[in-house]
Amino acid sequence: METASNSHFENITNEICQKEYLVEEARGKTYQQNDILEALQEGKSPSGGETIEIVMEKLKTEKNSIKEKQSHDADRLSLKRKSESDEKLILRKEPRLSETDFQPLPILLPHIPLKSLMEVEIKLVYMDEEDVTYEFLESQLPTNEEPKYSVATSMNSQRASDTSIVPPQMDKWLQVALKDASTCYRQKKYAMAAGQFRTALELCSKGAALGKPFEASPKDISSIASFIETKLVICYLKMRKPDLALNHSHRSIMLNPAYFRNHLRQAAVFRSLERYSEAARSTMVADYIYWLSGGREQHTSKLIKLYWQAMIEEAITRAECFSVMYTPFATKIKAENIEKLKEAFTKKHPDYVEYIYTDPHGLHSLPQTADWSCPSPQTYLLTLGFRNKEVGKFLEKMSCRKLPTFSDHKAPFSPLTKEEAGRHLETIGKRILPIMDFIRGTKLTTFCACSGMIEKLQHASLLGRLQRVKEQSQVINQAMAELATIPYLQDISQQDAELLQSLMADAMDTLEGRKSDKERVWNKIEKVGIIEDFLYQLEDSFLKTKKLRTARRQKMKMKRLQSEQPC
Repeated sequence: METASNSHFENITNEICQKEYLVEEARGKTYQQNDILEALQEGKSPSGGETIEIVMEKLKTEKNSIKEKQSHDADRLSLKRKSESDEKLILRKEPRLSETDFQPLPILLPHIPLKSLMEVEIKLVYMDEEDVTYEFLESQLPTNEEPKYSVATSMNSQRASDTSIVPPQMDKWLQVALKDASTCYRQKKYAMAAGQFRTALELCSKGAALGKPFEASPKDISSIASFIETKLVICYLKMRKPDLALNHSHRSIMLNPAYFRNHLRQAAVFRSLERYSEAARSTMVADYIYWLSGGREQHTSKLIKLYWQAMIEEAITRAECFSVMYTPFATKIKAENIEKLKEAFTKKHPDYVEYIYTDPHGLHSLPQTADWSCPSPQTYLLTLGFRNKEVGKFLEKMSCRKLPTFSDHKAPFSPLTKEEAGRHLETIGKRILPIMDFIRGTKLTTFCACSGMIEKLQHASLLGRLQRVKEQSQVINQAMAELATIPYLQDISQQDAELLQSLMADAMDTLEGRKSDKERVWNKIEKVGIIEDFLYQLEDSFLKTKKLRTARRQKMKMKRLQSEQPC
C-alpha cells in the first residue's frame, strides 16, 4: 500500500516538474498566456526534467519582472517573495505520513501570472450564456459516471430522471427585457445592459418570472432570478465596479448554490476587490460543486484549480501579521506532532514565532492534489505563526469552541457601548476575521457546519450598532450565500440543520429591517459564550483564592506549633 502511494505521489511530482518544464521551454523569457493553459491541457510530457526547487527558483526570479500592482505594493511583495524563495524546499514522495515517521514537510505554491488568471476568467467567468434556459438544462443533464458520495449520487439520479422535462416558459415581458439586455451586452454597452437587467430583476420580483406564475415552482423562479443576478455581476465587472457586483454575486449563490459558475463569479469579484482569501474559498467551493454536479471535463477543473492556487498564493504573499506552512498529513494529529511542526516552523519562519498555531479541526486541501472523487485524498495540516501573541491566543481560543464566540467582551450582563463596539470592530474585525478567511480558503468543511458564518453575523451586528448599514448588508449577504451552500458541502445533523434555518431566518429579517422582540440567534450564541467565559474566570479565581487561603492556614498552623514547642 505504501509503495503504491509512493509511486502515485512520485508520478504527481514528476508530472508537475515536466509541465513546468514545458512552460519554460515554450515561453522563453516572457510569460505567454496560452502556454500555461496548453501545459494544463496536455497529457504528454518529456521524460526527465528539472527538480521542483529549480523550477520554483526560476518562477520566483522571473516573477519580479511582472508589474501587476502599484510600485509600493510591488516592492513589499517582492521582498517577501524573495525571503520565501531563499529557503530550499524538498518535496518527499510520501503523500501521507504515518504517526511513526512523521516529519514536517512545508509546501510552497508557485506564482501564477496575471495573464493566466485573466484567461481563466474569460473562459469561465465572462462566459455569455445567451439564454436563461441554460440553468434548467444544466441541472437536468445526465451523467454516465457515478460519484462515490451519496449526495452526488442522489443529484445524478434525479438529473437522469428529469431529462424529459421541458424548461418552463418565461413571462413575455421578462423575455423582452432580457433580450434587450443581452443585445446591449454583446455590443459592449455594459451600463445600458446593467440597467436592462435591473429592470428584468424588478419584473421578476413582482411575480413576472414565468408565463404561469401560480403554477411555477420556487426552484424555477430562483433559477431565473439567479441568472439575472449573475448577468449583473458580469456587467459590473466589465465596468470595473466590483463593489457594485459584490451583493449581486452573493444573491446569485443564495438563489442557486448548486451552479459552480456563481461561486466562480463571486471569486472574481473578491479578486477585483483584493480579498484573496475569500476568493480562494469561493474558487475551492466552485471546484467541489463542479464535481458534485457531475462535471467531468478535466480542462475546466484544471482551470478552476489554477485560479484557486493563484488566490492562495496571493493571500499568502500579502499576509503581513502571520506566515504559513502546509504539511502533508493524513492521520489524527497528536501533541508530539504539533511540537515537531512548531520546530519546523521556527526554522523556516524565525520572524513569526511569537505564537505558533496548528489548526486542529479538519485537514486542508491544496489545488495541486485536490481530488474530490478520491475516498482518501491528499490532505495537509495548516500551521500559522504570528508576530502578535494575543492574536494567536485569541484565534486558538475561538477554535476550541463548537459554537465560537467572536467577542472578547468581559462584562456579560452589560451591553457594549458605541465606543467599545468601535474598538472591538477595529481590533477583532480587522485582525481576526482575515485570518479566519485565510484558514477557510483551503478547508472545505468544519466540525460545526455553521462555524465561520456565526462570526460573520456577529461582525455584522457590530457594524449595525455603529450605523454602518451598507457594510452590514454586504456581510449578511455573504454569510447567507455561505449558509445556502453548506448542505452541498457536508452532511449536517438535525441540530445543525435547525441552527442553519434559524440563522437564515434571522439574517433575512435583519436585511429586510424587521425588528423582533427575540434576540438574534448569533447574538444569543455570543452572550452564552461570554457568560461561559465569565463563569470559568470566577471558577479560576475561586480556586486560586482557595489555594492561597489553604497555604496561609498551613503556614499559620506551622508557626503556632513552633511557638508552642518548649525552648
